[in-house]
Order: sequence, then structure tokens, then C-alpha cells
Amino acid sequence: MGVEIDRFSRLARALPGCAHRDSDSYTTFRVADRPFGYLWPRTATVGLKQTLLEQAALVAERPEVFEVQFTAGGFGWVVVHLDGIGLDELSELTLEAWYLTAPEELRAAAPTPVALAGA
Repeated sequence: MGVEIDRFSRLARALPGCAHRDSDSYTTFRVADRPFGYLWPRTATVGLKQTLLEQAALVAERPEVFEVQFTAGGFGWVVVHLDGIGLDELSELTLEAWYLTAPEELRAAAPTPVALAGA
């Protein structure tokens, strides 16, 4: 189990309309100029937008893999430790983060989690 940093980056960039911005310590992944994910290579963690219910469920279920990052605008962001998650689950969570952020016209082109994992 575990997902490499480069593998997550490829996965996120495969989503329709995804753009990324690198800074000194992290990369922001955006769709329609709104963030849906962050990558911190130094800690091998990502931050993903989720619903508040999903945020609470993930953290309660596996606190060694998921942490509360913050809440904003009715959404709960989670920190995901890449060494504790499988590619299939990470693909689902990344797709959900993108879906919660993408404009409606892009959502119709969303890949399945399985197709995204293969990207």
C-alpha cells in the first residue's frame, strides 16, 4: 500500500480542466481556477476537498491516514498521508475533490475512478 508523490501528481493532472501551480513547498491543483487539492512533497501528504460528512468519516475511520486540514464554505478538507492509502481509494477521493469543485460543463467529462487510477 502507498502511493508515490509522482503518481498522485499524474492522477490529479489527468482530470479534465486541471491546472497546477508550484510554489517552494507545495503544489496546488485547480479546476476553473478553484483549488481541489494540494501536494506537499516534503511530508508526502495531499490535501483534498471533501464534504463535511466525508471528512469526519475518513478521520474517524483511519486517523493514521487522514487528518482534518480545515473547513471552508461547507466543505471539509482532509490531509491524506500517501504512504497509508492505496491508489484506488486515492483516485476516488481525488475525483470527488475535483467533482465538488469543477463547473457543471466539465463534470460530464469526469472519468471513472478506475479509469483515473489507470491514467
